[in-house]
Amino acid sequence: MEEVKNSFEKIYDVIRQIPEGKVASYGQIAALAGNRRWARVVGYALHAVPCNSDLPCHRVVTKEGRMSCAFGSGKCNRQTELLKAEGVKFVDGCVDMKVYQWNKTVF
Repeated sequence: MEEVKNSFEKIYDVIRQIPEGKVASYGQIAALAGNRRWARVVGYALHAVPCNSDLPCHRVVTKEGRMSCAFGSGKCNRQTELLKAEGVKFVDGCVDMKVYQWNKTVF
């Protein structure tokens, strides 16, 4: 259980770094947290975040720029609203990843 907690904390540390008006994919966060194969773990970690958290979970999207319907208990529209409030634009319902993807890379 300690390993899971440490994994989640690594993931949360990466998510805290995503700047306003940018997004990151689950896989990108997984790689930055230390394991490229943790994309699903990123989803589990996000699901475990309390609703009143200040973690910018809304900035995490799929690699195609799609919203997660698991966000905020199934509120895809809420995630979209939060991103739009930060100036993120959508094309056919998806974030334009070429424009808005956070450019932080793994070292």
